[in-house]
Amino acid sequence: MGKDQLRAKARRLIATANELLAIAHELESSDAEQRAEDSAALHIAKDSPVWSEVARSAYRERRRRSNIFNDPTLFGEPAWDILLDLFIAAKERKRLPVTSACIGAAVPATTALRWLTVLEEKRLIVRENDTADARRVFVRLSTDGYEKMVAYFANIAGDMRQDEEIEFPAMRMAQ
Repeated sequence: MGKDQLRAKARRLIATANELLAIAHELESSDAEQRAEDSAALHIAKDSPVWSEVARSAYRERRRRSNIFNDPTLFGEPAWDILLDLFIAAKERKRLPVTSACIGAAVPATTALRWLTVLEEKRLIVRENDTADARRVFVRLSTDGYEKMVAYFANIAGDMRQDEEIEFPAMRMAQ
């Protein structure tokens, strides 16, 4: 067997392996979706389409601070930037390549890759190979990571509602 034939077989094996990984991811996703559906009653009040805009606003505010103070490292929190970026992508049903997640972290690529590894070890994100292009890897929030982001934004919304309830009675009494 010649070198070209071996290379062709290796490419086919890589493509097959990528397909198997995609199938495994689909199975994992369908399991996660089933668990999410089973617990939907618990999360339906918490999850909201508004959270993507709130996350986007939080991300913009972080960039604005860095620009005004003219120092992107002063307020650096790459893990949070990555989680915000992935949450926005999840809410918009978009796939985010690792390179885009690194850019969104607003830190050097090596730092962002290190944080992606930390987030993956903490099972907050999942990396997935691109079945169409073996050179590209996507990253997304894990089910647990997504649920924690929803819980975070729901918690903020709850705090905002409590603040409004405190302000409104005081305003009514003043009238």
